Amino acid sequence: MKPKVAFFDFASCEGCQLQIANLEEQIIDVLDVVDIVAFREIMTDDSESYDIAFVEGSITRPIDEKRIKKIRKNAKILVALGACAHLGGVQKLGNQWTSKENLKHVYPQASSMVISDSNPFFEKPKQKALDEVVKVDFILPGCPIDKGEFVKLVSALLHGKKPSIPDYSVCVECKKAENECLFTIGKFCMGPLARAGCGAICPTYGNECEACRGYVSHPHENAHFAVLEKYGLDPDEILHRKTMFTYRYHEKKDQNKKEEAK
Repeated sequence: MKPKVAFFDFASCEGCQLQIANLEEQIIDVLDVVDIVAFREIMTDDSESYDIAFVEGSITRPIDEKRIKKIRKNAKILVALGACAHLGGVQKLGNQWTSKENLKHVYPQASSMVISDSNPFFEKPKQKALDEVVKVDFILPGCPIDKGEFVKLVSALLHGKKPSIPDYSVCVECKKAENECLFTIGKFCMGPLARAGCGAICPTYGNECEACRGYVSHPHENAHFAVLEKYGLDPDEILHRKTMFTYRYHEKKDQNKKEEAK
């Protein structure tokens, strides 16, 4: 029998699942080797029995934690699909403030009744990546994921192999593409720290890398800062821009400092 594959989503835009739905003719090749038993984006059927679970989105509420734990229990393999599942996504930034503070900033005209202190919604939020709640077997990083990389990951899993996810910096891919370094034209780039695998698509089209695939395993931050300072970037600006997709790393550093202080 074909391995049963299921897709689930939590707090996210669901763009990673759309990448899979947009595989077009390649989806036929995938369907030849797996049986998709749950995928809200493209089908209404559902199942609680599956071999591989691909999960998109961050965990926000207690009910989400309960649901992801059930998915983990039913899955032989669980893959974090995209930046929200892998890193907690852009929404991780909200952990710096209370839900009430976030709402006041985003919806300044909200009624006083809605933002009342008695509203239970305004407890301190805690956006979490999947592996902060359950065991994650593999990641497929990016915002959104790369369709080709998804197909390769599925192929590796079906052959009992460990999926190969690049663990070198985006700078390597930029050099291969013979791109002009963005720093030399006055732009900011997370390339020296960011995990490759995207083909340096943002810098290739003149856009700044925001490290949506996370950091490489052993980033040389001091070297990165030296490069940035060379081009006259303010350290505060550097740290601010680093949090677009990578606030999780800041949380981890803060937690380590607290533990060291004890």
